[in-house]
Amino acid sequence: MTRSDPNQAWRTVHAEARAARRRRHAGLIAIVTATLALIAPPGLAAEAPDFKGATVTVVNAGKACFFAIVEVFGLLLPREEVSVRPDRPGLKVAEISVDPGETVTAGQPLARLNLPEGGTTLVQAPIAGVVSASSAVIGAVASAKGEPLFSIIARNKFDLVGQVPVRDLSKLAINQTATIKIVGADELTGKVRRVSATVDPPSQLGQVYITVNASKRLLANSSGRAMITTGESCGVSVPLTAVLYGSAGTVVQVVRRQLVETRRVETGLMSGGQIEIREGLAEGDVVVARAGALLREGDPVRPVTATDAKAK
Repeated sequence: MTRSDPNQAWRTVHAEARAARRRRHAGLIAIVTATLALIAPPGLAAEAPDFKGATVTVVNAGKACFFAIVEVFGLLLPREEVSVRPDRPGLKVAEISVDPGETVTAGQPLARLNLPEGGTTLVQAPIAGVVSASSAVIGAVASAKGEPLFSIIARNKFDLVGQVPVRDLSKLAINQTATIKIVGADELTGKVRRVSATVDPPSQLGQVYITVNASKRLLANSSGRAMITTGESCGVSVPLTAVLYGSAGTVVQVVRRQLVETRRVETGLMSGGQIEIREGLAEGDVVVARAGALLREGDPVRPVTATDAKAK
């Protein structure tokens, strides 16, 4: 009969006790970890190494000023064109002093006509400007009532005359500033000079006359475009791509504590790829730069700025 070793039995009992204590400790750690995960704030959970969430590019809502613009397409027309005729009928053209396209001063001779009783008389420019047309031919009879000998664009002043929809006509007012681009010319400035009080019934378009400020000579009947500033608004701004339009209204997706929040907003003016947010956002709010239907309220995300995204 083999005698048992009392020391060995004692060591076995102690080993089993230690193993039991380790199991109890492991169980307590698991319980505490699970409890902390339930009660920890969202920001703390987001910092866990095993956090999962889509990476999204974000921007901060900033401040910007937007301008309300009415766009007008039209033709460049002389503001005033003066017709020049002889005072007496039946006089023949003896000499022509200017050609179309030339600039003249007030009182400058334009042509010389033969008088029936002998001698000649001068036809002079009544106003300074540019000669836009001439029907004068040496030896031909100059009419006192028919086609003018010369036409002069007074002081080389032009209007851009265009038509705008009735919805925009009410936004226009005298002296509003305009940026004007004429084909073949540099960018010019101008002001609204006249706005039509009526519209064409079939087209529902009304005319607007815009004074063109130019130091260089312009060409009549050239086509152009005017951008008329009708108002200004300064407020919160985000990229156009950050705004979603749907049955639930207009929304942006804000990131707070690395979770998505859907905010309903009221939009305003647009310019240069940005849109004004009149209600629903504050300056500095972090928004998803390219909002999408795949992101929903409460979704965890990993936000990165546009600069960081490019660096990667």
